Amino acid sequence: MSAISTGIGSAGPSQGTTEVPPLQLTAFGKVFIGQMQNYFNYFTEIEERFQRRRGSLLMLSTLDWALIETWREAGVPLEAVLRGIDNAFDKHDAKAMRAAGRARKVNGLAWCAQSVMEAVEQAREAAIGAATPASVEATESGFETERVGRYLEANAVVVEAAKLNAPADGVAAEVAARLRALAFGLIAEPMMALEELDRTLTVLEEKLFAALLTAAPEEELVGLREQAARELAPYKGKMQAVQIKQVQQQFLQKRMLEARKLPRLSLFYMSHE
Repeated sequence: MSAISTGIGSAGPSQGTTEVPPLQLTAFGKVFIGQMQNYFNYFTEIEERFQRRRGSLLMLSTLDWALIETWREAGVPLEAVLRGIDNAFDKHDAKAMRAAGRARKVNGLAWCAQSVMEAVEQAREAAIGAATPASVEATESGFETERVGRYLEANAVVVEAAKLNAPADGVAAEVAARLRALAFGLIAEPMMALEELDRTLTVLEEKLFAALLTAAPEEELVGLREQAARELAPYKGKMQAVQIKQVQQQFLQKRMLEARKLPRLSLFYMSHE
């Protein structure tokens, strides 16, 4: 996976000839950009390490992506995830050698979940952690005002065009209008800090998803929860109850958004291609 894509076009608000200044970068905003850039690599590096250690190309499932996002949101360091994957496969390979190659193939990232959490605990005890870059120039960040404005407008178009049941349709209209207002605000007065903007986008996404849950047919929700439970069943012994619940929620959100062709709204999902 070379980049995280929203699956939407690049259409955006019309631009004049006047150069638009970059978004305001506070000291925390520069750290925020550094974190966002690191997150772009978070998913890719985990996917590549898992595939390399497994020894064959296996596309990660929705459940796997939900698990990675749960780790990311919990602040699990990339180094700890990679170390956990390596430790899990080291144990698996040793067992396979003793069993003369008869060990079962690893078919999901969740199989490494317990090992990842152990690596996290080891990292905490050893106080291991990489420093976040203190300074990132706005012109090199990928979060220039015009680019962010196009991203907001493009998402507004997709959200507005979605065919949704009540009350989700009304909430979607409000979210689309708010995204357009944010996009216009960036051009008219580009002084909003990136971290403030992303907090607003996260709130809008949470409102939209809550409305989707309310509007969704009971059969769909039951079916998705049963699917998540089936896919998680082989790994329950390797994951804590809280983690299982978080992954189930991420799985449900991803599936519902995909079914309605709705984008994620956070700046994290903005394509940098």
